Amino acid sequence: MLRIPWTEATGWGAPNIVPFSTINLSPSATMLHYAQSLFEGMKAYRHADDTVTLFRPEMNMKRMNTSAQRLVLPTFDGNALIQCIKMLTTIDRKWIPKEPGHSLYIRPTLIATNSTLAIAPPKEALLFVIACPVGPYYPQGFKPVSLHGTTECIRAAPGGIGAYMLAANYGPCVVAQKRAANQGYAQNLWLQGPGHWLTEAGTMNLFVVIKDRGGVSELITPPLDGMILPGVTRDSVLALARNHVSGVKRLQGLPDVMKVSERPVNMGEIIQSSKEGRLVELFGTGTAAVITPVDRIGYNGGDVMIPTGEDGMGSVSKTLWTELVGIQTGVIKSDWNYVVAK
Repeated sequence: MLRIPWTEATGWGAPNIVPFSTINLSPSATMLHYAQSLFEGMKAYRHADDTVTLFRPEMNMKRMNTSAQRLVLPTFDGNALIQCIKMLTTIDRKWIPKEPGHSLYIRPTLIATNSTLAIAPPKEALLFVIACPVGPYYPQGFKPVSLHGTTECIRAAPGGIGAYMLAANYGPCVVAQKRAANQGYAQNLWLQGPGHWLTEAGTMNLFVVIKDRGGVSELITPPLDGMILPGVTRDSVLALARNHVSGVKRLQGLPDVMKVSERPVNMGEIIQSSKEGRLVELFGTGTAAVITPVDRIGYNGGDVMIPTGEDGMGSVSKTLWTELVGIQTGVIKSDWNYVVAK
């Protein structure tokens, strides 16, 4: 693991890579009492030629610094941390599985460690990075998930912390996930406000494909309005789709004519488009599964059924997933890959 201490008096200390071990904290450490803690999630991939890469790590560093600013934790040089993670990944290279679909999950974390019960900007902090091998999210093929529309509690609110990867964002979400599971759904769908606007699916960003009455498909994701996490996979899906639309790189499997939108969408539009046969597909995006198809939404005592393909994914999500995974695994060459080792 990588450890980098920080104090208000001396700034960042020297990075140190050590064997995985426990962290010694005072019982009064502010991260334990006031959730002064944030994290990131990223992966290292081993290519067929044994090259090891990270996928768009600069975006994780940018988001981590943004989260640190929100908690008044110390910011850092993102490029320098990428170099430290590169060294850690190189040392742990043997832990990156060679089997297809496997990778090394990397978890950078920043916590306040000063010992005080006062609620104030931290004077001491620790940045650490741990990693572990992970297998494919769908080892037996794609399995669409079901979502339960959560209206009794919310994940985020305007002016809140929904757009940041803070520890405080995730613990309170478990109750909604448990309620969804108790009703037979795999995950919950966060619905915002009286209009029941779609925001995120569990811990994933959300996309929906709807045809207009002229038959043109629109790929829609909620806008980054301060409540939505700026996901790396979300940004990548938007970039690939927009490159297809503009002709920079056409992707076989996407509609020849397609609109890409970052705009609000609510359950009323989902239900209406479903009734009219214009709802094409709905999926979540994130680091863990890349793309997760959805086959139904539990809402107001009934289910809204979402079309999926024969293999569990619609044509839009399958095409985008294939392109993204191809880039991450080195099958498709891309500037998004940061080379760790060859």
